[in-house]
Amino acid sequence: MQVGYARVSKQHEQDTAAQLRALEVAGAERVFTEHASGGRWDRPELHKMLDQLRAGDTVIVWKLDRLSRSLKDVLHLMELLSERGVGFRSLTEAIDTTTPAGRMMMQMVGAFAEFERAMIRERTKAGLEQARLEGRVGGRKRKLLPHQEQDIRESVQSGQRTAAQCARLFGVHPSTVTRLLQRQP
Repeated sequence: MQVGYARVSKQHEQDTAAQLRALEVAGAERVFTEHASGGRWDRPELHKMLDQLRAGDTVIVWKLDRLSRSLKDVLHLMELLSERGVGFRSLTEAIDTTTPAGRMMMQMVGAFAEFERAMIRERTKAGLEQARLEGRVGGRKRKLLPHQEQDIRESVQSGQRTAAQCARLFGVHPSTVTRLLQRQP
């Protein structure tokens, strides 16, 4: 049986329509569709597909990164498929693991996909560092202004108010006040 697997990321509003058409043209008799990150291993549709595969089946994906974004996971999946006597085809990269050349090509393409992901991480890290150097800080906006933080410290340390009272007074969660008090002024 020809089994298709289509995946799009939840983070981006993507559509599986193009993948589904390509899998249908390639002869997929059954298709499992997933809306999840390719970097995660806990994808229910992927595992459902793996549970239903039998020797002689072939898994078809539109593109290798639809299966996984991690070379380690791709190689693990390829090993699982191989142990069960299941073939693998990637339509975009023209990989067919039922041939020795296809198995070699799949490993090379997987390595390039992981390399590209590592490069993206490096560029993102460099961009964040540059932003920090320019005084821009990412993350959530602070709940309390510096003078409010000082008021809370003084009130709690002098015994005028409890941490819980300060939290209610300034409209923040008690854990925000607890973390503030644990930090050095």
